[in-house]
Amino acid sequence: MSKSVVAKRYALALFESAQQNDQIAPIQADLHEIKKVFASNKELSQLLDSPNLSVNKKKELLTTLFKDANVYVLNTLSLLLDKKRIDEVVNITDEFTTFANDAAGVAEAKVYSTRPLTAEESESISKVFARKVGKQALRIENIIDPSLIGGVRLQIGNQIYDSSVSAKLDRLRKDLIGS
Repeated sequence: MSKSVVAKRYALALFESAQQNDQIAPIQADLHEIKKVFASNKELSQLLDSPNLSVNKKKELLTTLFKDANVYVLNTLSLLLDKKRIDEVVNITDEFTTFANDAAGVAEAKVYSTRPLTAEESESISKVFARKVGKQALRIENIIDPSLIGGVRLQIGNQIYDSSVSAKLDRLRKDLIGS
């Protein structure tokens, strides 16, 4: 995830406040939405970095944009503006997610498949592979990849479990050809 020490510190402070006030899930949801806005709207980042706009105007803009966000999230955004660290908001979101997942015993997983997984398939994959990585559950992001031909490829952190037909065919080809 993030390599920013600053992002980790802000995320930890926000996480501890969220934990004390039983607000982890709502804050995580708000941060996820804010991350999407910042990632998809580069003009917003440029505007917030602009010296032509006062800090108060920037705060008003963020308060208007994210008026339904949790008060802790809004306070964090305001603090980031004050400290000229608003460019860390995406990294802070990633770090907060890491803290929240660790506390809940959850790991993020990407499951590549040729078609959308059913709820039962996702649950089954979560149960089996969560134990393998020492977690209670997996939060699965299903990514459609027709090149797999069949089966699934699972990525949890830097671990990859590949039981796709294309990977099996590649292994068979290497065994037959000898390379």
